[in-house]
Amino acid sequence: MTTESLRIGGYTPLTTIDYPGELAAVIFCQGCPWRCAYCHNPHLLPADTDSGVSWLQVQAHLQKRRGLLDAVVLSGGEPTAQTAIQSTAEAIKAMGFKLGLHTGGAYPSRLSSLLPLCDWVGFDLKTTPEQYDSLTATRTAGVRAWQSLEHIIESGVNHEVRITVHWHLLSRAQLQFMADLLAKRGVNNLAVQICRTSEGYARELPDNHWTDDDRRFIAEAIAPHFEQLALRA
Repeated sequence: MTTESLRIGGYTPLTTIDYPGELAAVIFCQGCPWRCAYCHNPHLLPADTDSGVSWLQVQAHLQKRRGLLDAVVLSGGEPTAQTAIQSTAEAIKAMGFKLGLHTGGAYPSRLSSLLPLCDWVGFDLKTTPEQYDSLTATRTAGVRAWQSLEHIIESGVNHEVRITVHWHLLSRAQLQFMADLLAKRGVNNLAVQICRTSEGYARELPDNHWTDDDRRFIAEAIAPHFEQLALRA
């Protein structure tokens, strides 16, 4: 598929938070096969929603920002849900930008082909392997996600693993189990972020926030396993 067929759900021309240490633009790719209750971009879930933003418009803007922006981030939705993502990544690299990718790993084979082009990956790990299918409402999601994580680790690309926590969906024991698995696989950079229920796909989730006890638990039980750990609200 060509870059022109990329379905874009939104475009942010400048961000300092979506690619660590770099000035970046973000392309939000339309569509995701998963239906996580806490998804904070539910408008990006349908594959066929038309935002009115085209690749040609984004490309024209990026051409003007060469030398001013450091990087372009492909986010979503799930970027690897679209076959046009490979040609889009190649076009971004051809313009001289670093390439960042936000992914949940729903399509491990497509991700594996994309990784040689990536300079940084933010990987959203949802839950334990056994709980994935229930959380995402999708069969085999857990197998695909954890396989994608293996591809990222084996590629050697700079990456951050992010775990979004809602205590109604993920227990401390499960978080500890995930952290142990990540540490054993050699992950060094972990971010643990609290779910924002007011913006989620399933609005019926109860309110969710960090407590001092939560912070102590993460500092004592999770942080020692990683070179870098970020706790985000």
